[in-house]
Amino acid sequence: PVLTGTLYTHTNLVHMFRQALQRVSPLVGSHLVRSTHVVASTMRVGRHYSVRSARLPSARSGMLALTAGGLALGAYTLWNANASCDATHPLQHVPTPLHHPQHQGASDMFVGSRLPRDLLESLHGVLGDRLVLTIEERNAHGKDNSYHDVIPPDAVAFPHTTEEVVAIVKACARHKVPIVAFGAGTSLEGHVSATSGGVSIDFKQMARVLQVNVADLDCTVQPGISYDELNEELARNGVYFPMDPGPGATIGGMVGTSCSGTNAVRHGTMKENVLRLKVVLADGSIVKTRARSKKSSAGYDLTHMFVGSEGTLGLVVEATLKLKQKPETSAVALVTYEDAAHACNTVIETIQKNVQIGRVELLDDLMMKAVNAASGTTYAEKDTLLFEFSGTKAQVQEQIATVQQIASNNKCNVFQFATEKNDRDTLWMARKVALWSSVALRPDRPTQVWITDVCVPISRLSDIITATKADLRTSTLLAPLVSHAGDGNFHLFILLDPQNPEELQEANRINDALVQRAIQMGGTCAGEHGVGLGKKKYLEGELGKEAIQLMRTIKRAVDPDNILNPGKIFDLDPAASTHHHHGQ
Repeated sequence: PVLTGTLYTHTNLVHMFRQALQRVSPLVGSHLVRSTHVVASTMRVGRHYSVRSARLPSARSGMLALTAGGLALGAYTLWNANASCDATHPLQHVPTPLHHPQHQGASDMFVGSRLPRDLLESLHGVLGDRLVLTIEERNAHGKDNSYHDVIPPDAVAFPHTTEEVVAIVKACARHKVPIVAFGAGTSLEGHVSATSGGVSIDFKQMARVLQVNVADLDCTVQPGISYDELNEELARNGVYFPMDPGPGATIGGMVGTSCSGTNAVRHGTMKENVLRLKVVLADGSIVKTRARSKKSSAGYDLTHMFVGSEGTLGLVVEATLKLKQKPETSAVALVTYEDAAHACNTVIETIQKNVQIGRVELLDDLMMKAVNAASGTTYAEKDTLLFEFSGTKAQVQEQIATVQQIASNNKCNVFQFATEKNDRDTLWMARKVALWSSVALRPDRPTQVWITDVCVPISRLSDIITATKADLRTSTLLAPLVSHAGDGNFHLFILLDPQNPEELQEANRINDALVQRAIQMGGTCAGEHGVGLGKKKYLEGELGKEAIQLMRTIKRAVDPDNILNPGKIFDLDPAASTHHHHGQ
């Protein structure tokens, strides 16, 4: 795959290897699987392409897995040679422990750790060798798929049960040691960076489907299962979970960031699709947020207090999710335009006419150029809408006819639709490979992708995209655009070398201007990626001081020692700042 330049395929193989490892041995996988995650997030392949991905569902052949493994582990060895061996930030609450060699064996795994020895012994008593202190594992858990630097925790824990999570939390709480929840590491705003050190709790080995209630259209799962793995298990029952963020994202992480994805225009965001949660609080107590019934007006809405809280209020150990029946039929349409404004207006009118579309995505002309360059396809390099229609055959035919008329009124060039699966996949492929394709626009320079995320009222989508593309025409950087257009949500894929100060400065300028533009239009700095570290500075401008102060009050009430993912979303002390990224 490297020789052919098919980056998307190569990345898939790396993740097939990760899954094969997990199926062979969860214990061995705890080290090697996370190592290949680092590879997928950081290694350079072919002509300096920076690959970022997440693992795909389902097992593949052992030969493919081992092929990817050889590539991945070789690249990992090279990449990790330059990894920092020091945690970047001191523990806020824990003094550096003094270790006395006369009391420890030469092979003592706790030597050199900043964490208190009795805490490590307590955790080791619960987890055994599922408590890992190696710098490789720590670095792998101190970085997500964003532009933020590695900020590693001091230890990584791999629990199997809720009881083990409770024990970990209680032990850390006694010593006031920070805790950072970790799912797949696919977040995009530095959510997993251990800015105060502490313990990373990796939930990947808590990945069971606990219950499926087809009659009630809901299921209960552990947080470490990915949505694509979940849908594999649900397929036998003819139902599915409709959220679809980046490949490999886990349910726990999806709850934490209140993600959405391409299906949100039809099915809503994670907030609308989580029925109830079981959460471990900062003192180790367990809270059930509500009953399983579809309706409840009993008490505070605790479920939605935790959805979007990014692991700062509690650790999700179970989630009950709403399911959907698979539609009878579906179709895909590809529509091209001479400018993005006409494409946006098509979407706006479609939503206003209450056409029940399944998905609608906008890829600008530069993005279509990147797809062709990376995949050898021959799409028209114009601003392009991709629609998905679903329902009964009659409903789909009606949806296509209505949207085709709206598109024609907005001066579309081509309206092409398909109902057969292979034809549908061909039309939709451009969206699936968009992110991995974007780096093909800079084939001769080291390149990473800074993925932005804003959302505006849909009536302002055309205005903000027009203004943003005008700004980009004056920039020295390329930034193809992809939009979940039916929600008013869009992303720029800013292509840069983060080690180049001028490019980093320009990327920051583009992102800052974009966020300010969205807020001025009544929109948000984070449509679906969350706040983490990257968007903290914008939150007060969007919501006001009073809202942030209320959040601080809630945080102090449920986590008085500030041990749960400290420094994310906002600073508990307004005078403090833990925002760190390249160049700062």
